[in-house]
Amino acid sequence: MSDAARQHPSEATSRAVERSAGDLATLASQRMEEKLRWYRDLSAEERSQVGLVAQAGISQFIAWFHHQESHSPSAISIFGNAPQELTRSVSLRQTLDLVRTVVDVVESRVESLAGPGDEQLLRESVLRFSREIAFAAAEVYAGAAEARGAWDARLEALVVDAVLRGEADDSMQSRASALGWGDVADVTFVVGSTPTTARAGAVPAVDDLRRSVRQHGVEALAIVQRSRLIAILGGTRAAVEVVEQVAGCFGPGPVVVGPTVPHLFAAGRSARAALSGLAAAAAWPDAPRVLESDAVLPERALAGDSPARRVLVDRIHRPLSAPGHVSLLETATAYLELGGSLEASARALFVHPNTVRYRLGRIADVTGYDLTTPREAWAVRIALALGRLAAAPGSRPPARGGQAQLEETSKVSPATS
Repeated sequence: MSDAARQHPSEATSRAVERSAGDLATLASQRMEEKLRWYRDLSAEERSQVGLVAQAGISQFIAWFHHQESHSPSAISIFGNAPQELTRSVSLRQTLDLVRTVVDVVESRVESLAGPGDEQLLRESVLRFSREIAFAAAEVYAGAAEARGAWDARLEALVVDAVLRGEADDSMQSRASALGWGDVADVTFVVGSTPTTARAGAVPAVDDLRRSVRQHGVEALAIVQRSRLIAILGGTRAAVEVVEQVAGCFGPGPVVVGPTVPHLFAAGRSARAALSGLAAAAAWPDAPRVLESDAVLPERALAGDSPARRVLVDRIHRPLSAPGHVSLLETATAYLELGGSLEASARALFVHPNTVRYRLGRIADVTGYDLTTPREAWAVRIALALGRLAAAPGSRPPARGGQAQLEETSKVSPATS
């Protein structure tokens, strides 16, 4: 059939199609009810919205066909009533099912609607219209997804910034719930440098990290804040193992994992520990690529991190200073001061070397630190020194110094991802 014939349906066909609008809309609703399970599962309000879209699609087709297809179908006239409501309740695939159902309904009535010789014209017009509307639907959904993505990125940045500031208030709870994080358990703060390839834009680095983490079944909030790539992982107690698998998403240097806390609203503690660990990691030349914030407790303490100092004293000095462990404290002190020599420590303590060896094992049991390992011995030495300082007459609580400065640097405007 020639283009001229396709563009000029008979007046009888145009009038028949126009008069059938109500019947077609009713038949389309019945057909959706019969064939589309997802449509039956919708609420009455959502079905009404979908019905309005279907009715608008039929009306648009009739107007388009009546004007001899001289213009492209308008997606706004079909989806403009409630595009956000539609995209939230109905997926793009379901919308295409809807378009297909409407097309089937119109096609089933071609013989009764088309005038003599217009049957093929009407069928081709329906197919052309359905193709245009399918593309229009995809464009509407893409636009809605882009708008949602931008809004979610802003919410994500605000939630991460609230965690950095330790502001677990109602607004943070509302934003976290909007992101689906209201009930996420086992939350861990992770921080490292931004990949050098992503310095020109934060989105690739954040998307890459989020995508990599989700491959391990873990939820993630992520932002780029100046030169730091920050992530909050949720839903795993094996955060270190996950971060080791996705460490390539971070830039050069250490990636520090804070302690895992029960939920997002307690993540401020994990954030402070991780940020303090990142700031202090430079003091450990042989630090592994991925390390827990507790692994650099000695460096954090030297940098002025009061919580790190308290943790070291509570884990090491206080247990060894208990009344029943005086001999363990004496042994730890002698062993450290005498360069880790069993024989020299035994002579200084007037005991057998095997007794020193036994006490070192007891120290490891009580504190979790093995004095025969140089790094752990160094941590114990610092903890004992901090404990003595705290117990000295006229001593003051450890100053917040470095930690306060660290927290202050985190109080910047939230960066969007």
